[in-house]
Amino acid sequence: MTDITFNTAADAPQKPPRAKRKPLLKLLFGDLLSAFLTVLAVLILLGLIPAFNWAVLDAHWVGGPAACQGGGACWTFIGAKARLILFGLYPPQAQWRATIVIVLIVAMVLVSLSPKLWNARLLLVWALAIAAMLVLMGGGVLGLDYVPTSKWGGLPVTLLLAVLSLGLAFPLAVLLALGRRGKLPAARAISFFVIELVRGLPLVGLLFVAAILLPLLLPPEWTVDKLGRTLAALTIFAAAYLAEVIRGGLQGLDDGQIEAAEALGIPYWKMIWHIVLPQAIQNVIPPLTNTAIVMIKNTSLVLIVGVFDMLSAARSASTDPAWPAPSTEAYLFVAAIYFIICFSISIYSRHLEQGVAARTHG
Repeated sequence: MTDITFNTAADAPQKPPRAKRKPLLKLLFGDLLSAFLTVLAVLILLGLIPAFNWAVLDAHWVGGPAACQGGGACWTFIGAKARLILFGLYPPQAQWRATIVIVLIVAMVLVSLSPKLWNARLLLVWALAIAAMLVLMGGGVLGLDYVPTSKWGGLPVTLLLAVLSLGLAFPLAVLLALGRRGKLPAARAISFFVIELVRGLPLVGLLFVAAILLPLLLPPEWTVDKLGRTLAALTIFAAAYLAEVIRGGLQGLDDGQIEAAEALGIPYWKMIWHIVLPQAIQNVIPPLTNTAIVMIKNTSLVLIVGVFDMLSAARSASTDPAWPAPSTEAYLFVAAIYFIICFSISIYSRHLEQGVAARTHG
């Protein structure tokens, strides 16, 4: 007969006692450092009062240019120029296509959030989605009017450059990291040379080479679109930095796992795909997130080579002489969009880290 035992209240695990709260006055002025930080925070808040008044209390939310002649932020300018900032020079009659591209990118990112869906099928869906985005933006098929890349601009270009450069750079970065960690001298030398060369150059220099010097060096019959050359420069730059991050993750792995996989006769690429890479990436989620955020912000540098991204569109919108120099409002609007994107990535990476920690210690 099976014995049945009952847990009593005394056997239940006891919760740790709550930490005793410090009095607020002691928390703020308990020692010299706390007092200094409290005074500094108060001074900063007092210094922000004029900025708050400018941005909120004295701001102009409705009306035209005449309403913005006084002090305060001119947020009505953002409403009037939102189309130009978000879509640049893209033809207004085809603006719905650029809007669908933005929705597609956001939808694909949301679909890709769950690690359970990270497989070859998701890669195929991403490839089809990217092809659909490029068709929508460029047109020329399926009855869509052709729009040259010189007319692309605004938020769709920023998102496409960020997604495509990171998406294309990641497999290249994996190859470079594996090559630098590999046993083949030629692969190690090539990977080392590419990574160190690219990391030794500023991104602005790479963009100038891709946008201005490369057409001069290529044969006249070879024409590569400027947006494509800019994307190539961003991809190479991102790949070099991602490769070093992934290499750090590879170095944190125990060589015994690789030796065990080789002893079991697991093919090299299956071992890399199913055993090595998942663990290496888990080890370097924070630096990977940091590199992705930096690359998203780096897309704003494309304005110096004439690509009309969201920052370029905001700069052009603020030069309208009908409005009283609302460049601060335009840049703040663009900064808010960049912040939302980058902060969302940061929150998602935190979620991934917690998932990894739960599986490791669960």
